[in-house]
Amino acid sequence: MTNTESSLPGVRFIGSGSAVPDRVLTNQDLAQMVDTNDEWISSRTGIRERHIADGENDSVANLAAKAAQQAITAAGLQPENIDLIILSTSTSDDLFGTAGRVQKILGAERAVAFDLVAACSGFVFGLVTASQYIRTGVYKNVLLIGADVLSRWVDWQDRRTCILFGDGAGAVVLQSSSQNSLLGFEMRSDGKGNDLLNINYLGRSTFHPITMNGQEVYRFAVRRVPEVIEKSLHHAGLEVNDLDWLIMHQANQRIIDAVVNRFGIDPAKAVSNMGKYGNTSAASIPIALNEWVKADKIQKDNLIAIAGFGAGLSWGSAVFRWG
Repeated sequence: MTNTESSLPGVRFIGSGSAVPDRVLTNQDLAQMVDTNDEWISSRTGIRERHIADGENDSVANLAAKAAQQAITAAGLQPENIDLIILSTSTSDDLFGTAGRVQKILGAERAVAFDLVAACSGFVFGLVTASQYIRTGVYKNVLLIGADVLSRWVDWQDRRTCILFGDGAGAVVLQSSSQNSLLGFEMRSDGKGNDLLNINYLGRSTFHPITMNGQEVYRFAVRRVPEVIEKSLHHAGLEVNDLDWLIMHQANQRIIDAVVNRFGIDPAKAVSNMGKYGNTSAASIPIALNEWVKADKIQKDNLIAIAGFGAGLSWGSAVFRWG
């Protein structure tokens, strides 16, 4: 799952960025819409508020481009230096794909651009995909974006799901290097659980809002996510205590707590910002990563494990050094 051959180019992480809509929807706001309250939501999920798209300015393409431009600037590059754009999203503005729109907004005219759909595992799957293009020598600078506007597909009268989701985008720039910072990864899928989390097509150009079996998704996550983290660490020749940071998909604080307890690691190493953003699907890991980078919590050469999990069912993990 990882490569050590010195003849192959390595992957280096050189910039990050993120963007969320201005509109904030608090738990108190939701209590005016459905039968719920702040204590019920926060105690069960860890979420206190979320950012919600409000008009065309908050499209997937615009949010993705804002996060991407930050990442490109942080990397010391220009849009014309980008060779490939991978947009991990399940809520595309256009069913034919949104990555091309992002390319246009950025002015990244040299870049190939395509969407990748893997729900809340999308950023991890996108990272592994991006790394293969670099390691085979095809592309030098790759822009990876996770962006979702799940509020489009929420039933705001369903208190089981409307409390969970927010909108946003996060991005990283990966670059070919003589040293390889992506040390190991593991990806999994299990279609037998496909019906646990869906946005299903109903016909006549309409889709059913998000449906989720929360209890079963929770059981799946706390059972399977530690396995892929351990596998990715094994491929890297590392152990969980070697980690500086663990960044899991920001779905539910209880899931993060369960994985931390399983590994017996310092809870301070487990990044959590879902209290401010909710579940932003493919955007959640890069938003959290960028927030910790901007706060100077994540330092150069810090060892980071990320883990995504969600619809499909799909789940995966990757281990890398930052910078």
